[in-house]
Amino acid sequence: MSTLLALALLLGTPQGTSGDSFAARVMQGKLVEAGNTGPAYQKQLWERINDPFAAALKACIVSNTPADKSPFTVVADVSPDGKPGRIEAQPATPVADCLAASLGRMTLPAPPKLPDSATYPIEIDVSIVP
Repeated sequence: MSTLLALALLLGTPQGTSGDSFAARVMQGKLVEAGNTGPAYQKQLWERINDPFAAALKACIVSNTPADKSPFTVVADVSPDGKPGRIEAQPATPVADCLAASLGRMTLPAPPKLPDSATYPIEIDVSIVP
């Protein structure tokens, strides 16, 4: 119940407030992922973007040699037509920024509708294993 309350509070936070911070956006993505629609959407998402996302990450590493291979997190808001927007990566490194830009060119599966939100928040933790 407290997760639902936290989710409602985060999703109901007006833009331009602390709910718009990177940390708040990561939390929104994690809460939605753990919610009722999360597992099914995550399955669809990764079925669609796993290979292109991995290829983009590889290309970003190669194009930024010597690449900073530190872990990073990407957040985005997915519109009803599957277009990711408000994409941000932290910590911002050339590889993280490159991958965020690549995500912006992808079309994701249409997300489920959330109450009180026109978009669906996602967060992706990226660790580069040698």
